[in-house]
Amino acid sequence: MKAALFKGEKQIEIGERPDPTIQNDTDAVVRVIRGCVCGSDLWYYRGINQHKVGSIGHEYIGVVDQVGVGVKDLAVGDFVIAPFTYNDGTCSACRNGFQSNCEHGGAFGDGETDGGQGEFVRSPYADETLVKVTGSDFTDEQLASFTALSDVICTGYHAAVSAGVEKGDVVAVVGDGAVGLGGVLGAKLLGASRIIALSRHAERQKVAIEFGATDILEERGDDALQAVMALTDGVGVDAALECVGTDESIRTAAEITRAGGMIGAVGVPLYEGFEYQTLFWKNVGIKGGVAPARRYIPELLERVLSGEINPGLIFDLTTDLDDIAEAYAAMDERRAIKSLVRVSEEQG
Repeated sequence: MKAALFKGEKQIEIGERPDPTIQNDTDAVVRVIRGCVCGSDLWYYRGINQHKVGSIGHEYIGVVDQVGVGVKDLAVGDFVIAPFTYNDGTCSACRNGFQSNCEHGGAFGDGETDGGQGEFVRSPYADETLVKVTGSDFTDEQLASFTALSDVICTGYHAAVSAGVEKGDVVAVVGDGAVGLGGVLGAKLLGASRIIALSRHAERQKVAIEFGATDILEERGDDALQAVMALTDGVGVDAALECVGTDESIRTAAEITRAGGMIGAVGVPLYEGFEYQTLFWKNVGIKGGVAPARRYIPELLERVLSGEINPGLIFDLTTDLDDIAEAYAAMDERRAIKSLVRVSEEQG
């Protein structure tokens, strides 16, 4: 099969990988319709992390092409959304709704499976992992929104859920990437009355407003703290969604959260100097982590299919698989919020 392969720092090209096959009775093989590039993929692209083997990409949607004899809920021809992690559905983590922490699971494109930036993917534990989408002949807009649910929108939603966002809350979102924009949407869906998006980029600000942001702040650091306090009569926000993972972003989240408030942290933590005392003295809680996308996809999918939400707006560049290098370069150079990759057009 054709797939995106890394050849070194800033070098990604299309090559050939073996077609995946059923290895276990509970496997399915999915023919990919859409994939995309994630911010975490850029770690490999920039030479920060080394990719193990095979094609990259943990976000994809497609059509079931093969099923193992143990697969009961899916059939060849079913249209599915894959969360970015696979899970068995039976361990303690899965039973408690944290499928991303499955004791027997993993992430697509992690070396055990090929990733979604290729023509086919083997999905372990297919019944528990893949989410079937009823219907057919989906529009490009719907396909983009389905793809957005595979990771970043669910991750942003997880930030809002982790922070305990409730109806009437005042929420600030630190980070205006695809995950941060998902956080804005998540806060809106959970009933926040005021959503402050910290963003300096005009195109991202537009999407944030479309998703429900009521205020846009371009300040950073101490200036951001002063601006948020000015908007909240010196109190701070009920919840801050930290969607970046740097010392500056977590420090900002901690400073702008009111006493007794919560931080939902989903930015992969690269902290080096952040100290817990900042939270302790304000009785501020922090919760979050790797989003259990499999838990959230069904409820968000219903809202996509009803037309209530359009999370596919996070994609502002679409390429074919053959042009995958441009999909990466555009995100690396911040010319795109998130790149959608068109792998196939055959939905049946």
